[in-house]
Amino acid sequence: MTDQAAHRVVIVGAGFGGLNAAQTLASAPVSITVIDRKNHHTFQPLLYQVATAGLSPGEIASPIRSILSHHKNIEVLMAEVTGFDLERHVVQTAMQNEPQEIPYDYLVVGAGASHAYFGHDEWQALAPGLKTIEDALEIRRRVLLAFELAERRAAAGEGSEPLNFVVVGAGPTGVELAGTLAEICRHALADDFRAIDPRRARIHLIEGGPHVLPAYPEDLSRSALAQLQRLGVEVQTSTMVTKIERGAIYMGDARMNAAVILWAAGVAASPLGKKLGVPVDRAGRVLVNPDLSVPNHPEVFVIGDLAALKDASGKLLPGLAPVAILEGRYVGKLIAREVKVGGLDSRPAFHYHDKGSLATIGRSAAIAQFGKIHISGFIAWLAWLFVHILFLIGFRNRLLVFIQWAWSYLTYERSARLITGGTDLPGWNGARAAVPASKPAAEEISTTTGK
Repeated sequence: MTDQAAHRVVIVGAGFGGLNAAQTLASAPVSITVIDRKNHHTFQPLLYQVATAGLSPGEIASPIRSILSHHKNIEVLMAEVTGFDLERHVVQTAMQNEPQEIPYDYLVVGAGASHAYFGHDEWQALAPGLKTIEDALEIRRRVLLAFELAERRAAAGEGSEPLNFVVVGAGPTGVELAGTLAEICRHALADDFRAIDPRRARIHLIEGGPHVLPAYPEDLSRSALAQLQRLGVEVQTSTMVTKIERGAIYMGDARMNAAVILWAAGVAASPLGKKLGVPVDRAGRVLVNPDLSVPNHPEVFVIGDLAALKDASGKLLPGLAPVAILEGRYVGKLIAREVKVGGLDSRPAFHYHDKGSLATIGRSAAIAQFGKIHISGFIAWLAWLFVHILFLIGFRNRLLVFIQWAWSYLTYERSARLITGGTDLPGWNGARAAVPASKPAAEEISTTTGK
């Protein structure tokens, strides 16, 4: 342990990149500290399933300590990172207002990303995004509560207007949410209410660009649009959101009432990137060297959504789980080699080999791209299921998710339809009121898609 103590590796963030860096380094003669403000790792690609009542939080999340418990040279600290002192080689943290400095020889920062509202942070309370378990539970609460409030209103004879659900941003998260919401309305909830008909609910997907899933080839984007429309989703492309208020969303001169508005249109890097005091891009991502280190500090690495690195063709690497996983493993191996030989004369550059990408739209609906091979529909959906079950951490989680999905496929049931928390729905009073269209804000915000 004296050798291990001589090489201290601190990893900030227990996402895909941070966990893979820690696990890769576990057999090296180093002492590893993993810091995260949560006590669990979340499988973010399945957050939308929690948000739409298909899965429970425990089925897509695992305690960080449990994941790393077999590695005796890894300690886990639950704390908020507040800053860095790169000259003194310390990470500044706080927990319950108790500051603590954690020294390092190597630092790996994989703090991920958060929502971006393009300068309108006041929209966040009215249109939540989807990045955490807490976000997913809040979205689930709002969606299910909207139906309950509509049922109560209709039972009292106060009208039974169809509910409007609006999803802003037609990237993978927005498409997943919109498609699954349409399925819930038309199947899972269809026979559960007496005074309203959930099948009359309208799902709107608003995209600032000309295509849904714009990161995919045009033929797959067209296929995704057709599959969304078959599910009953009303898609509006080339549409700018100019204002959001309680119960309403504005697009230019048009005003739309909405019981629930969900945000999937913008992603910003964690503010920890700027706290490193190194160059960042407009989205707050750190401009890293080819070896994922930061300029002038070869002992500091940034990985995952927080890193800005271009591939051989000059395109920025996407903020996807496979990229973060490979970056984490690369940095882990690099540190292990340097510790073993006492430093390297030169470091190999990180290269990402894209094995393909998938996006699910709904039941038996998805698209997949594997190089020049493009797949849509049921086969793509099966491929998406297989890949996501494979990447889930823990045999128990894989088994539970497989059983839940099989049951949902056979019965259309959503097993986690629980309303927890308060019973206030921010858009309810506004959505009910017959307010005439007001003049929208002068500034237009493009709903460029998030991941």
